[in-house]
Amino acid sequence: MQPEHIRASDADRDQVAERLRDALAEGRLSPVEHEERLDTLYKAKTIGELSPIISDLPGSGTSVPYGRTATDGGLDNGMEVLGSEARDLAGQSKGSENLVAVFGGCERRGRWLVEPRTNVSVLCGGVELDLREAVLSQPEVTIQLAVIMGGVDITVPHGVRVINNTSAILGGTDLHGTDQVTDPNAPVVHLTGTCMLGGVDVKAKKVKKKRRGRRDK
Repeated sequence: MQPEHIRASDADRDQVAERLRDALAEGRLSPVEHEERLDTLYKAKTIGELSPIISDLPGSGTSVPYGRTATDGGLDNGMEVLGSEARDLAGQSKGSENLVAVFGGCERRGRWLVEPRTNVSVLCGGVELDLREAVLSQPEVTIQLAVIMGGVDITVPHGVRVINNTSAILGGTDLHGTDQVTDPNAPVVHLTGTCMLGGVDVKAKKVKKKRRGRRDK
């Protein structure tokens, strides 16, 4: 499912309403125009219907960023819609990212932006991708793999669907705990590419809870 067809949430509408209020205060919109756009806003049902409302305003871009993070926030699909921080990060998407590990290692963990396409090249090295706190630029992302005599470890939160379309030559891709996702609206990670004399290991895990209170000495 494309981002513009995703159902708009209250948080999505609030973000657009805030931009309209700023535009009114700056004199970019008249009170009548502001009311008309608010009326359109609260009738909108999808992300795609929200984008035109603010497309002619500075700093708004042409679309409302997807801005979701992979967490175990208690939702059925394992995803939590975040506020401005995640949306600002999603708005910085460049479309793709290249990760290379040649006789060495590379990792992405914590809060990071998963581009629509991530190219991972490994030669006698290793790459670790932890998506549990990552912000997804869109509902479906692709990880293109080229692994030769190396390994890639991918961790996703529960509720994320992983589709494996990789080819293996004296190697393989193992999925653990990711084959029970049946929700058609669940975020999707597509795995493509080739694994030769190496391995790709994908696991579904919960986010580690941060401890509160006194720090351990």
